[in-house]
Amino acid sequence: MSKKKRLIGLLYIAVLCSQGLCAQTRQMGIEELFRLADEQSKSIQTYRTGAESAEEALKAAKAQRLPDVNVSLSASYWGNGKLWDRDFGNAMTVDMPHFGNNFALEAQQVIYAGGAISSGIKQAEIGKALAELDLQKNVQEIRFLLVGHYLNVYKLDNQIRVVQKNMELIEEVIANMKARREQGTVLKNDITRYELQKEQLNLQLSRVEDARKIANHQLVTALHLPEGTEISPDTYLLERQILTLTEDDWQDMAETNNILLKQTQAAIQMNEQKVKQERSERLPHISIVAAEHLDGPITIEVPVLDNNFNYWYIGIGVKYNLSSLFKNNKKLKQARLNVRQAQELHQLAQEQVENAVQEGYVNFLTAFTDLRTQKNSVKLADENYNVTENRYKNEMALLTDMLDASNMKLTADLGLVNTRINILYNYYKMKYITHTL
Repeated sequence: MSKKKRLIGLLYIAVLCSQGLCAQTRQMGIEELFRLADEQSKSIQTYRTGAESAEEALKAAKAQRLPDVNVSLSASYWGNGKLWDRDFGNAMTVDMPHFGNNFALEAQQVIYAGGAISSGIKQAEIGKALAELDLQKNVQEIRFLLVGHYLNVYKLDNQIRVVQKNMELIEEVIANMKARREQGTVLKNDITRYELQKEQLNLQLSRVEDARKIANHQLVTALHLPEGTEISPDTYLLERQILTLTEDDWQDMAETNNILLKQTQAAIQMNEQKVKQERSERLPHISIVAAEHLDGPITIEVPVLDNNFNYWYIGIGVKYNLSSLFKNNKKLKQARLNVRQAQELHQLAQEQVENAVQEGYVNFLTAFTDLRTQKNSVKLADENYNVTENRYKNEMALLTDMLDASNMKLTADLGLVNTRINILYNYYKMKYITHTL
């Protein structure tokens, strides 16, 4: 009978795990978070594939330097020919060899194309660089998104601990009040009001726990971890030493590492190459050509000669598109305007990044000011709670005073936790703005 119960218990556990109710806790730090994102994020993988595609495009552009080689081979059946006078009189049949053959091998090597091939290769190189920058930018975006979810989970975990601690305090107060009621010094209505506050804390705890489940699910989904995994943030995260730099240092980091600035700079180079490409259309193209032919029969003679005729040649070919002198003017002007627009966009990006760094740095400093203020608030709230509690025990304060002191303490404790998390968030935001995550 005991074996049967054990088997039922194991089956019950298996069903719970299959439904995602058997959670697997996984403690994780920020660095491991980034490593998993780099390995498993579908978004990052998509951009990584784009970078690989750009690499192949560069190889294809470089292949344009190789010679063009064409070979053709054909066999045919020839019917008899007809021969007329100029007025189509006196028709006569001309016997033809019925088997025809043709073989041709032609090669052409471009030695000068006005810079079109070199420009195409340079554009492919810039395209590869842009694809790699897109990948790096996506990595930064995914990391910052995950940091937001991660810190949110951390914040909610701390809120849960704060609420639970305050619930323990309230339970102690209720227990003391019940003991005093037995002595006839406390009314039942007073206990009811505190029990009501306890229920409010229970509701708040339930809401925070639900919010924690949502944030954890978003984090697990983004990392493509098994369903039911519960992320446990690093408990020493708040003790981490925050790198405090000057605003000028952050500005220098942004100027060096910000990917948007690199992208707009690459866009300028790309458009400059397009100007060169349009200009190359107005220059001659020179190439070396060589060919080998074997044809039969020889039809330029009458009667037709049933022979194979072999010939070859080698030489230099020059091609010049005269229409480009009056057709490419508008395209060349457009390409130059695109260069100017790219330069203006780069300047605009510099302004945007500079403003973002300045705003982020001010918010970063404000977070430290908030922390100092919040620490004082917690200290004062604790002192007020202890004084009010002693006065209430000595019947020198009203129950409403105790409720106010308790709420003030809860608000201050939660504010301190949120402020510490906010410092971390602003720090990682500065690293995201400078793209040094």
